[in-house]
Amino acid sequence: MAMLWKFMRVAKYSKTALSSKVKVRGIPTHSRHSSSKSVPSDFAASAPCSNTVELLGKSYPQDDYSNVTEKILSKVGKNLHNRKHHPLWLIKEQVKEHFYKHYLGRRGTPLFSVYDGLSPVVTVQQNFDSLLIPQNHASRRKEDNYYLNRDHMLRAHTSAHQWDLIHSGLDAFLAVGDVYRRDTIDNTHYPVFHQMEGVRLFSCHELFSSIKDGEGLQLFEQGHRTAHKQECHTMEAVRLVEFNLKQVLTKLMTHIFGDG
Repeated sequence: MAMLWKFMRVAKYSKTALSSKVKVRGIPTHSRHSSSKSVPSDFAASAPCSNTVELLGKSYPQDDYSNVTEKILSKVGKNLHNRKHHPLWLIKEQVKEHFYKHYLGRRGTPLFSVYDGLSPVVTVQQNFDSLLIPQNHASRRKEDNYYLNRDHMLRAHTSAHQWDLIHSGLDAFLAVGDVYRRDTIDNTHYPVFHQMEGVRLFSCHELFSSIKDGEGLQLFEQGHRTAHKQECHTMEAVRLVEFNLKQVLTKLMTHIFGDG
């Protein structure tokens, strides 16, 4: 289950639906998943030659899908959300402080880990396929995304990292980063912006432990899991996750803007 907010996306899943086999390549930011690191902007990108695009120290062959411009390439690697005292950094730190303080694990350590150094270059599989976005979906269009080639692109959302992070074994995390979409520049749109999203996975025990007679409740209705979908959640699971999500977002907004 997922709910999209302009400032933050919080998604809820069942732990039982996932395995822990995939290693994550990224730079996390809590003592439990230590510090962040930015890519120097002067190393981030060089002007593409006729056949390849050089970006973040890697070379990507161009093809009929390549449409990223030199102007956009010059923005990659600036990592404004990791520049100390930048407004984006200040907001990120406020959110981190709130989650570190109010959501603790069994040993009193922060439940949520933070990933703010993941590469903005992702595969099409990460950006779309891993999120079960259909092949013919409008969001995949070249007119809306920056493709390095048919297989690689600049992430259109931080959700491009969810599959990797979840399958690495994480069950609660915040992902922060710069994202890229081919928007026309106006008062409210720019082709480079930033997102921060949270993901929390619940086991059956975690979701129903505080409910009277909750031992008999289930996360899923009877059904069959396929490679493309989970079983349907029970109404009890849906309502409890919805309630939890609203509480999380309300507390976060109060922390940032105050009780008023």
